[in-house]
Formats: sequence, structure tokens, C-alpha cells
Amino acid sequence: MAVADRLAELGLVLPQVAAPAGSYVPALATGELVFTAGQLPFVDGALARTGLVGDDVTVEEAADLAATAALNALAAVSDLLHGLDRVVRIVKVTGFVASAAGFTQQPAVINGASDLLTDVFGEHGRHARSAVGVAALPLGSPVEVELIAQFR
Repeated sequence: MAVADRLAELGLVLPQVAAPAGSYVPALATGELVFTAGQLPFVDGALARTGLVGDDVTVEEAADLAATAALNALAAVSDLLHGLDRVVRIVKVTGFVASAAGFTQQPAVINGASDLLTDVFGEHGRHARSAVGVAALPLGSPVEVELIAQFR
């Protein structure tokens, strides 16, 4: 099944790639790997939510935002590769969570991104991962997600 068909089946649409907020590119390929820049949960060009997870944003809300950020990362990959059908597997995901003091559920938040990638790519979406708590993220975002994908 084509990845575009799987996205449609899941009710997902790849968004436009967000313009870089600095001196970088959204995605870069080297060898057979694509690395994405950190992606925020932008929806229609605007940050979907701001705040610290554990204070302003619940774990469940943050997991949904992580899924949105992962979808934005897939959009960057798709833009670079002219579609997602060349993706062989998702290799690594790094998720950053703007965490309130004492918050320790970063893995549960980044599960939102991991689950989306597994839903889209099946077993080829399972990946190594880091879930990191940080004091703040760009623009006050609760989450940021980057990924590495292997392609053919």
C-alpha cells in the first residue's frame, strides 16, 4: 500500500512544510538517510499550543502535539524525497518536551509521535528513540520532534 493511501486511511494529510525559523533546512539527505530539523506542532502555520507539559498542557494533549510534530517531520521528508514511498524505515526519533518542574512522563508524551509513525509505516515505523525533558522550546512550544529515516 502506498504511504499516501495509508495516510488517507488514517485521516491524515501532510501539511505544508513550515518555513525555517533560522539558518537551517527542514530536512537533509546524506547517503540513504534523511535527517529532519526539529519540528514543532504547527497547524495551518500557527503553533497549536504553548506552555509547559505538566503545568499548562496535559500529557494527553502533549502526546497529540507530538503526533502533529511528527506529521510535520514527515511532511519535510516527503518534500525532500517527493513523496514518502521511498522511505524504507524510521530509524530514530528524538522528542523534546518543555517540562514543568518535577515532570517525568516525557516517554508518554513522545509516544504520540512514535504511535503515529508506527500507524503510518507499520513495523517499518518502529524506531530507536530519545525523550528528553527541557526547560523551554522555541516559541513556547510544549514539544519538538526530529527524526531520521532510511530511504531507497
